[in-house]
Amino acid sequence: MSALVTAAQKEGQLNVIALPPNWCNYGPAPSGGAATDFMIDAFKAKYPGIVVNSANPNGSSQQEVDAINQLSGTSRAPDVVDVGLKVAVSNTSVFAPYQVATWSDIPDSLKEPTGLWFSDYGGFMAIGYDSAKVPGGTISAVSDLLGPGFRSKVALAGDPTQSNQALNGVLMASVANGGSLDDVSKGVAFFHSLKKAGNFVPVIGTSATVKAGQTPVLFQWDYNSLTHVSDVPTWKVFVPAEATVFGSYAQAINKNAPHPAAARLWEEFVYSDAGQNIYLKGACRPVRQTAMKTSGTINQAAVAALPAVTGTPLYPTQAQQVAAGTYVSANWAAAIA
Repeated sequence: MSALVTAAQKEGQLNVIALPPNWCNYGPAPSGGAATDFMIDAFKAKYPGIVVNSANPNGSSQQEVDAINQLSGTSRAPDVVDVGLKVAVSNTSVFAPYQVATWSDIPDSLKEPTGLWFSDYGGFMAIGYDSAKVPGGTISAVSDLLGPGFRSKVALAGDPTQSNQALNGVLMASVANGGSLDDVSKGVAFFHSLKKAGNFVPVIGTSATVKAGQTPVLFQWDYNSLTHVSDVPTWKVFVPAEATVFGSYAQAINKNAPHPAAARLWEEFVYSDAGQNIYLKGACRPVRQTAMKTSGTINQAAVAALPAVTGTPLYPTQAQQVAAGTYVSANWAAAIA
């Protein structure tokens, strides 16, 4: 580690991409926020002299890989990416194998055996909504969204042909409408019905669109949806009991990273107790959660504050994520045309 720290500080730069400030407490910290509660600031504080360059913070998983390919050979190429499993599994040719010191704490099903990618955190797909702008002030089922009171109100937080978050929103809708983790077609059909009813908003939902009231109902990970409460006090988060779909993201290192030592040092920090607890403080479930509970290093207050889940969790496999992505890529444009 001491040699890695020295090499990374000599490089003096780290390029990250598609890390929204309020996503899992990546940061940087807001005014008045504690640096130790936000990943980027905490990393810089622990390793002085390394400038973190954060590009395209609202980018999709696919755009992260596109940037690796488009900027290859330049100093601006991403050193590390944080992508959905479908994108991780499908793009191993651009990643470098690496195993962090806490590698054994990561379940085998959530990592590529040689370290080409490895999961870092996850959460449950949810429907966030402004309770002041929906019929009856509540949503109790995914099917509610087809009602006339939801005209021009329902959005996805991304393009499901590129965004892992949006893809899992379609997958959740499928499970809730008679589909399964093996059959995302019912989800595509559901959004087709939303479009025909005039309820689907064809814009990507973000913090800005939620604050402006443009997307008062938004399919999003539970941890991301919770962040809107600060802008919209009447915002609520609903995880359907009949479609409790879990999804995780994965870290990977660009095999041609312009700052290879800093890239590996970043991963060591992300998977340390400090890094994993930062995810927890952002309402994300860290991949080392079980091991940290056993060792007593987990932040108990942050665990207690995680969103409630009442249904039986469903865990899409790598193959199911890839198959869902393939189907959605082939059929999405026609469904919402």
